[in-house]
Amino acid sequence: MGKIKQQLKVNGVFGVASFVLPVLILAFVYWQADIYLGSERSVLTSDSFTQYSHFLAGFHNVLKGEGSLLYTWYGSLGLNYWAFAAYYLGGIFTPLVYFFDNASMTDTYYLLTLLKFGCIGLSAWIFAGQTFKVPRWVQLILSQCYVLMSFTLVYSEVLMWLDAVMYLPLVILGIHRLMDQKKPTLLFVSYFLLFVSNFYMAFIVGVFSFLYYWARFSIKPREYKGSILSYFVTSFLAGGASMVVILPTIMDLQNNGEALSQAGTLKTDATSWWDLLVKNMVGVYDTTQYQGIPFIYAGLLPLLFALFYFVSKKFSSREKLAYGGLLGVLVASFYIEPLNLFWHGMHSPNMLLFRFSFLFSFLVILLAGYAWEKVEKADIDKLSMLLFIWIGLLAAFNFWRLMFGGSSYTYIYKDSFIYTFGFLIAYLVLLTLFYKQNRWQKVVAVGLVGLTMGELFLNTRNMIIGLGEEWGYPMTSLYEEPYAPLKELVDQTKEANDSFYRMENLDKLSENESFNFGYSGVSMFSSIRNRHSSIYMADLGFRSWGTQLSVRYDNNTILMDALTGIKYNISKEDPLKYGYTLQATSGEYGLYENAYAMPLGILTNDTIYEEDAVANQTLLFNQLSGQSTEYFDFTKPEITSIKNSEQTTGEIKGNETFIFKPKKKNQSQVITWQVKVPAKTQAYFSLYPTYHDELGSTEVKLEVAGQDYTSTINVTGQFYRLGYYEEETTVTFKTEFFNQLYEEEENWYVEMLNPNIVFLDTEVFGQAMEKMQDKGVNLKTEGRKVSGEVNLSEDQVLFTTIPYDKGWKAYVDGEEVEIPLFKEALLTLPLTAGKHTIEFVFMPQGFVLGVVLFVGCMLLFLGYSFWLYRRRTRIEAGQEPNVLEGQGEGIKDEEN
Repeated sequence: MGKIKQQLKVNGVFGVASFVLPVLILAFVYWQADIYLGSERSVLTSDSFTQYSHFLAGFHNVLKGEGSLLYTWYGSLGLNYWAFAAYYLGGIFTPLVYFFDNASMTDTYYLLTLLKFGCIGLSAWIFAGQTFKVPRWVQLILSQCYVLMSFTLVYSEVLMWLDAVMYLPLVILGIHRLMDQKKPTLLFVSYFLLFVSNFYMAFIVGVFSFLYYWARFSIKPREYKGSILSYFVTSFLAGGASMVVILPTIMDLQNNGEALSQAGTLKTDATSWWDLLVKNMVGVYDTTQYQGIPFIYAGLLPLLFALFYFVSKKFSSREKLAYGGLLGVLVASFYIEPLNLFWHGMHSPNMLLFRFSFLFSFLVILLAGYAWEKVEKADIDKLSMLLFIWIGLLAAFNFWRLMFGGSSYTYIYKDSFIYTFGFLIAYLVLLTLFYKQNRWQKVVAVGLVGLTMGELFLNTRNMIIGLGEEWGYPMTSLYEEPYAPLKELVDQTKEANDSFYRMENLDKLSENESFNFGYSGVSMFSSIRNRHSSIYMADLGFRSWGTQLSVRYDNNTILMDALTGIKYNISKEDPLKYGYTLQATSGEYGLYENAYAMPLGILTNDTIYEEDAVANQTLLFNQLSGQSTEYFDFTKPEITSIKNSEQTTGEIKGNETFIFKPKKKNQSQVITWQVKVPAKTQAYFSLYPTYHDELGSTEVKLEVAGQDYTSTINVTGQFYRLGYYEEETTVTFKTEFFNQLYEEEENWYVEMLNPNIVFLDTEVFGQAMEKMQDKGVNLKTEGRKVSGEVNLSEDQVLFTTIPYDKGWKAYVDGEEVEIPLFKEALLTLPLTAGKHTIEFVFMPQGFVLGVVLFVGCMLLFLGYSFWLYRRRTRIEAGQEPNVLEGQGEGIKDEEN
């Protein structure tokens, strides 16, 4: 590490600049978009608003002692927090949230984003300074091109991915030091930090670095053959040490991950042969959704010098073949779907495509650095030739687009052509002056740095504008204004309860707000989830489609509120639910308490294990209450009026369907319904769409009893609340269907199974609840442990709403007992008659072994490093032959 310290000491000004410049540029661009500390607009675009900010807030709570690092009760019904954190919260900067308040998470996210950009710039500068024999200003240019490449800007909302971008230059520098100097420390440390920061991006960088090692090895195999063992030892020990995080995560993914994706086509969707040219223009933004192409821009100068690398005779054919082959693999992966899938771990990405494209940008910068070392006065003609060929290709593309392109590349504006042409000409002029007019070199160098920063600024601005136009940068008030009243109401529930309970917000900030406010609920939207429990929750009426990326509480019945222990609802209006009464208000929100919420445990008999015994909520409710009752009646509502809608009928598998298609494309469809609700009845409108995927983001607003609420049809449940009626009542309600994305499309429509009104007899429900409440078992939760006591007159089964996970162990009277499988969804435990103390303890699968591997591999690496140091010392003293010769330069320069 000595050379890095020396670089920082001698060239500290440039090191500071490498950190500060990207921070200033990005902060200025954000400022132009009305985003800054305390601004009215926030940086929380797309998933950073709905997911990552809440996850960071939840981690803040854990650091404050409000939860366990191993298990959380605030992710859906309960979740393996260690595996969850391995994807979302593993970065070294994440603990900084401890020093900020969750109420100001918009500012925290903004600062963390700027910090990571600064560190990426510093990392790239360290790499450039240790790798290329070029002037310091060139090292600065290369570092700024890396940190402000289009990938980092466009994917900046996914804060946890930026760590891998930061570590990549250090990993490659570590490979250089290991191969050239037999010094493995940097590689070990950077690999370890990479692996524990985010396993997903670590896979991408890990594969690339492995290929890079062999590409570099192929250039001088005789000199580098002695590094093979050291590379594998260092890599395996770093990987072994990271098993404390990776192993439990892998085991969790094996238990809950979805099947691998299959490549349906040979060629990737939406890509075209002009993409490499187009996406290297200044300021070209297409989309981060489906149909997007790779973001590979990393500055015009790096690409120019990288092209020079391949046409110059100053580099051997073996070097060109090695690096060109690696570059070719990346380019092929942009176009060949099986290769593209491989880089994503054989799982098709859900938007934000080509997540490995930053590797292309890095390799371009690497080759540019090597090329810049060799450029002399005589090479200006060759650079000029390349530049004019480049301009010619741009002109040819523009001609093709105008004549034959049609709807292709519609996202390219003339500004990008003007910027790109202008900067290329300016670079040609300045490079010619620099290499042919020695007396102007210092001035021209300053000009080149300034011009590059100007180019990067314009590209940064366009990328941020593109993100804002596609996803929007939401107002800070959307997060901060509801925060205080919601926090107040949640804290009131914590003060009023000393036993476990769950709650849900009907007007939530996000499906993940439970992490932020520290309450247990049902809803969650996360890539790390307990799929098996979510699948069963879907059978019980909580919507969780496809691969269970989300599970939604909204639009289910009060039966499931009772069974899952939903003791409170927060809502801006009356929740329209039987059994709920207003307890407190804060701001716009009211806190409503459910009189029928069950505790975490319920006693039942062993028939619960019979196949299909509890396949739906009615069967489960009867099983747990000991009843055999039909709780629901159904009737058809009458349509009294239709506005802007054509109603037709269809049929699917023998079931009648209703189809509503708008007469005018850009207006909502409004249907008014009427139904007579019996006395003492909770009523629901059952709205079950036939094709969920085709609905996209179609929403329905339901108006009833002077209230309205809006739901996205394909992600929420089917039972829309119409309210509780003590007396027989004729109820009129409206449904308004709309979809902003599809409003201009001719074929947009809503098709649903024959809509029904669902009646729940609250007297029958209340009788069943009395039976069930007698069987309730209060279980105490504390971190990763659950405990309680029972006194049974006969053998029974303890049913819980704790998600099943192989990390759970059960103890009865201090003795470990087997946990039987209940649909692999929820924890249950058979108990014999008598008085028992029960305890469930969670430990992530593989965690203990991971800790052992962490300690063991750390010690082994220390021993290995010491052995290398001793051996080098003996060689220097002449006590041992130098068998390390031929492995590169600098073996004797400094300590490992």
